[in-house]
Amino acid sequence: MTPRRPADLDGEPSAPDERVVAARQALLEGVGAEIAASFPGITRLGGQVVAALYLADSPRSMDELSMELGRSKSNIFANLRGLEAAGIIERRRESGARHDSYTLRGKYPDVIIGAYLARLRRVVQDKRALSRRALGLLGDAQGDEASALRKRLDDLSRKYDLFAELMDRYVPNTDGPVDLERLIALVPEPVLRALTTAVKAAFSVADTLGAARDEAARRNHRKR
Repeated sequence: MTPRRPADLDGEPSAPDERVVAARQALLEGVGAEIAASFPGITRLGGQVVAALYLADSPRSMDELSMELGRSKSNIFANLRGLEAAGIIERRRESGARHDSYTLRGKYPDVIIGAYLARLRRVVQDKRALSRRALGLLGDAQGDEASALRKRLDDLSRKYDLFAELMDRYVPNTDGPVDLERLIALVPEPVLRALTTAVKAAFSVADTLGAARDEAARRNHRKR
């Protein structure tokens, strides 16, 4: 994306600083990859649209975004629809304007964090419902296969119930931007330290279990 160039003293646009161009391009590509990886259905171009709107000093029309990013209007439009559905951008039409313009629903990255947490909450609720539905369909079926499946479904349902409880207790239930910096600032330091310790311990246990599982697999392989 080439930034709009200011005019020089003769009224002609001055050449953009290559370092500015490189920095903007790095941000476009980085945000594009981040959002494409986090939101199914949104491509890297969609993430680049988010970066372009973040860098813009005012709302942008589809034509302006197409020109700035060097992509077709149809591609831009498809990604705008996906971003709007995800709650990341909003569409508006100024009085007297012939075309819609688009802007972020809030500050970046707050708007991305809010949209991601909202999506995560929906995923958890969907999986809770799926686990319960599968258990209901299984009913009181007997046999080894039914027992093994019931055990797995009970375990899955328990985990999603726990995850949902933690989200309800600690994660803002919002459909808009989340000021993560402010939230972290409000968390007491002892709580942050305890959370850090718990996360490190969880990863350590996971690594230990993984290593034990691999060792057991190697032993079984040698016995054959």
